[in-house]
Amino acid sequence: MMENNISTQDNKINEINKINDKNQINKNEINKSNEIHKVSCEILENNTYICGLRKNIKTDYMFRFMSNFNLTGAIWVLYLSYKGMSLGQIGLLEGIFHIVSFLFEVPTGAMADLTGRKNTILLGRLSAVISGLLMVTSNHFLGYAIAFAFSAFSYNLNSGSEEALVYDSLKILKREKEFLKINGRLNFIQEAASGFASFLGGILAEISYFYAYTAGMIISAAALFNGSFFYEPKALVDRGNSEKSTVRKHFKACITIFKHNKPVRSVLVFYPVVTAFATATYFYGQQHLFNIGLNKIQISFVILLSGIFASFGALSAEKFSRIFGDKEKYVGASGLAIFIAAFGINHTYISVVAFLVQSYFGSLLYPISSNALNQLIPSAQRATIISVSSVMFSAAMIVIFPICGYVGDYIGLGKVFYILGIWILIFQVWFIGKGKANH
Repeated sequence: MMENNISTQDNKINEINKINDKNQINKNEINKSNEIHKVSCEILENNTYICGLRKNIKTDYMFRFMSNFNLTGAIWVLYLSYKGMSLGQIGLLEGIFHIVSFLFEVPTGAMADLTGRKNTILLGRLSAVISGLLMVTSNHFLGYAIAFAFSAFSYNLNSGSEEALVYDSLKILKREKEFLKINGRLNFIQEAASGFASFLGGILAEISYFYAYTAGMIISAAALFNGSFFYEPKALVDRGNSEKSTVRKHFKACITIFKHNKPVRSVLVFYPVVTAFATATYFYGQQHLFNIGLNKIQISFVILLSGIFASFGALSAEKFSRIFGDKEKYVGASGLAIFIAAFGINHTYISVVAFLVQSYFGSLLYPISSNALNQLIPSAQRATIISVSSVMFSAAMIVIFPICGYVGDYIGLGKVFYILGIWILIFQVWFIGKGKANH
């Protein structure tokens, strides 16, 4: 009897052990299933992330087109003149734009690095809408000054963020060598959009300036929507927890790069100064063309042609760089100087041709400078260092633009362009001499 009980107990124990074994097998299978699911999710997430980064390039093509489809780009000087502003006041307003840009460019670049490029870009488009609204509703200098301040915010928030987002997307995809080519295309789109928008804006302005500015606000809102499709690149370097990153540490890293990296410092000085001369020529060129007898529609057509020339300048940047190598910036800047000076000649055909060719050289320098800078800086500080380039540009414009306006009031814009061309050549000689002295 006792033996039967023992046997029964053994059988029950064996059954319990079998059940436990089955449960353990089921647990192992569940764990394996969970691991497979986790890996599958990670693969899917990674594929989504990579696809998102690839889409960033195409998204930016459309965003660049809409954000640069500036219908008021060729008429704002004429508009302010129509509203009673003198050339000196117009120069001062542009100076205010660049003072605001100077003060907030680097902080907005740091904001993009520390909090994300996508949100910074979207905030920039919102600022553009507000700027357009203020330009339409204001009737005095202060109102225009506030509008220019918001326009500067828009420029600040977009300048380093968009470029950094594209470059970092390419870097993660291991395609950063394609940046000069892609950036050339982006600049082609930018110039084409700007040229066509200027032409269309001139036609709208002939009917009413209000239509031009209202349409511009609608397009800025459309760009805001398009920008929402950007995919934020993850950090490429270990910066620890992003929430623990401090602005002070970030700026300290950027200052260290600027102080101890001579090639970076060289790029951050040369290109912003030269492009500031080109920008002053472009904006005051509207009034100069008007002074030599062109009407608003004719001026818009010239701006359209200049956009086409500028587009080809951007597209040819890669080939130009291959041909001239390290001398690319000096050759491009020399061509720019010669044709800016020629633009000052008070002869319609010569002035128009010179304006078109200087647009080519001016646009050529942008992708070259962008590529030169991006190759020299780390991703963690990319948007901020690019913003330093914009700060240098703003610093140059704060000086150059108002002076051009006030001098133009007294001696005429034609002579101002002679002076600008000569100053570019003098600046180049000084820059080359300083570089040799440092070596």
